[in-house]
Amino acid sequence: MLIARLIAEQETLGDNLALAMEQIEDAGWEVAGAGMLDACDDVLELELIEEAASPDADAVRRVLEQCFPVCDLLLSREAIEVPRLFVSDMDSTMIGQECIDELADFAGLKERIAAITERAMRGELDFSAALNERVGLLKGLSESAIAQCLEERIRPMEGARTLVATLKAKGCRTVLVTGGFHAFADPVAQQLGFEHVVANRLGVHGGVLTGEVVGGIVDSSVKRQVLLDEAARLGAGVGSLATGDGANDIPMLQAASHGIAYRAKPKARAAADGWIERGDLTAILSLYGIAREDWVS
Repeated sequence: MLIARLIAEQETLGDNLALAMEQIEDAGWEVAGAGMLDACDDVLELELIEEAASPDADAVRRVLEQCFPVCDLLLSREAIEVPRLFVSDMDSTMIGQECIDELADFAGLKERIAAITERAMRGELDFSAALNERVGLLKGLSESAIAQCLEERIRPMEGARTLVATLKAKGCRTVLVTGGFHAFADPVAQQLGFEHVVANRLGVHGGVLTGEVVGGIVDSSVKRQVLLDEAARLGAGVGSLATGDGANDIPMLQAASHGIAYRAKPKARAAADGWIERGDLTAILSLYGIAREDWVS
């Protein structure tokens, strides 16, 4: 069985759905059910059953992407239920910025450092090496620039507070895990309501940045392990949700029950179980069938 939930433009939904169902059946699946969710009447759910001996699940994904090019989507092999664990990336996912790029602007190096960040997020560079290079370029920057950057530049992604608060109200544990830094992640987590933070630490001495990362680096393997460890603490079979946007989020997205890529780089989107491209972060709540009247703002 495969369940697909998507949010798309209502005006074109009917015609596109008919085409999608035809192509999905050509790919070896029987469309056992199709309709809008009772609790979220803008969410279309398709229930698909294997008809061929080895139906191509990726073909369903390709069909939906082609028929609904701008949509929010979640594909699942199991019943879609509200997760007990939510683990999320921070930069360009829970906030609209890349913290190290914004901090670099105070050193007059934003363009140079942002180019490295972009390549790392696309998976073109080793994450740890790219992080050390960028942090090294910030050596000598005043520590006060961090507080100024937080106040002037860093803003939550639209829907972030509601997403976290609503999941917590449903009994979900919330964890922010980032290849960024505690100096940014701790206040962001407090603002958004995350219960636990895993991040890197910037070296500081005498009120200036040393150009070094203190301790181990939170890379893709650490992100994945955080999700697995947190899930294990909650018990066997616990449902988990991970969100992220970059290549370093891929192992975490794949380890979760559902990995959702938010306005993501191509590699991250391709590896995830779904994506958000049309709406804000509250679209995740709709894909899980949580009615708007139950959202916590």
